[in-house]
Amino acid sequence: MKDFFDLIRMRQSCRSFSEKPVEKEKIVRCVEAARLAPSACNSQPWGFVVVNGGKLRESAAQSAQGAGANHWAENCPAFVAVVERSGLAGEPVDQKWGKFNLGLAAMQFCLAATEQGLSTCMIGAFDEEKAKKAMRLSPEERLCLLIAVGYAADGDPLRKKDRRSLRDVLRFAE
Repeated sequence: MKDFFDLIRMRQSCRSFSEKPVEKEKIVRCVEAARLAPSACNSQPWGFVVVNGGKLRESAAQSAQGAGANHWAENCPAFVAVVERSGLAGEPVDQKWGKFNLGLAAMQFCLAATEQGLSTCMIGAFDEEKAKKAMRLSPEERLCLLIAVGYAADGDPLRKKDRRSLRDVLRFAE
């Protein structure tokens, strides 16, 4: 197992995937990590729908490019739809903390992928109608995010993270 801070440094948005298929077991482990994410009032208002290869993969890739961006998605071997559902206790989909909860789950998914040698890219700009059709989502499932999953191509090296300084983002209230 990698050191947690090394794992955080390694995780990046991949935009150059190899054609190597993704093992189903690895995706299941990623979803297991996401399932264990914290959520407000333990509502767990999420679901994960996976397209891993096959004919639906091409449709999912096209939906990821639907907003005129993400042309790199063409070669990605797998996509995961992160959907907002009613919470564990039946709360409506529009619950106040739903998107926050989904973000926590998505990040744990991506960190689990990195731990297993996979690369990911969270996609927020996509053609929602095409994506829902490609991912075979039900009408009550609200699609919030697509995650591209695969192995990075050799030409996608670890990049230096350009982030604000710690001094710029941290202040102790005293």
